Amino acid sequence: MNATTPKHLIQPAYEIAAHPEHPRLLKLSLSTDALHAFLADVRDIDVQNLEYVPFMRFHLARRLKAHLGADFGQTLVNIIKDRRHGGFVLGLEGVSQDSDDYVKFGTAIGHILGPANHDSMSNKYYARFLVKHTDSSDSYLRQAYRLFTMHTDGTFVTEATDWLLMMKFDEQNAVGGESRFLHLDDWSELDRFVQDPLGAKPLLYKAPGSKNVSERVERPVFFHGEFGLSISFIDQFVQPADDAEAEYLQNLSESMENSSGTRTVSLPAGDLVVLNNYFYVHGRAPFERNEQLHRELMRQRGTFAQ
Repeated sequence: MNATTPKHLIQPAYEIAAHPEHPRLLKLSLSTDALHAFLADVRDIDVQNLEYVPFMRFHLARRLKAHLGADFGQTLVNIIKDRRHGGFVLGLEGVSQDSDDYVKFGTAIGHILGPANHDSMSNKYYARFLVKHTDSSDSYLRQAYRLFTMHTDGTFVTEATDWLLMMKFDEQNAVGGESRFLHLDDWSELDRFVQDPLGAKPLLYKAPGSKNVSERVERPVFFHGEFGLSISFIDQFVQPADDAEAEYLQNLSESMENSSGTRTVSLPAGDLVVLNNYFYVHGRAPFERNEQLHRELMRQRGTFAQ
């Protein structure tokens, strides 16, 4: 380093600590100087360009790594693939409240891990959606006052969903609505459901109309893969063929909801969480009723780069 070296390259670009609300998640605190420099660097890239040109999403990832250090990208990959953790939280540290900056930052983080899947609900590589007082949707995603039950993403599509990213853009008049996460290895009743023959039986999944997906997918609840024992489940879209399957699925869902390993995690606006979609299930606590409730979120999900 010399006298002309930018300050953000001299100071530590990020720090890692245990998350205060979850025993497995890690919390990364990023240098505000580095974040300012990144946003300035990509100021002239508009969001529509990212939507239309996939390689520009990887360009953002390269620019973020350039400002946060050569090891930053590999650090994120190592965390998300490490079954002991499998998830992290980080954010823009208050340096911007601009929604375009949020999309750029979230895109950069996601594409450090790998390409985003097409989101049929939004017809883009990401989805932005509101949670508010009234809603007429056909799933729990936007229904504020219902428990959004524990699930994995990508259950009703054939493409892989390795990782899930959720970022909070804005929140007003919101009490409750915390994210809820359960790591499979913290679920005390896991073996009961894995050892049941129905745990390995392919079950039918069909999506509701709002998802804009017409596929019919069959997959088991539990399977073994690169990350060991894995799960694929969502109560709203799995179609039991008989009462035995229905009872198994109901008991499984209730067990996850009531597990002592299911923890609530708060997420400030401008922060995001990334989870390994194979050994985490996630959901959302209900909000307290408020006619002025407003929350805006972004979702990205994708595969690991080969």
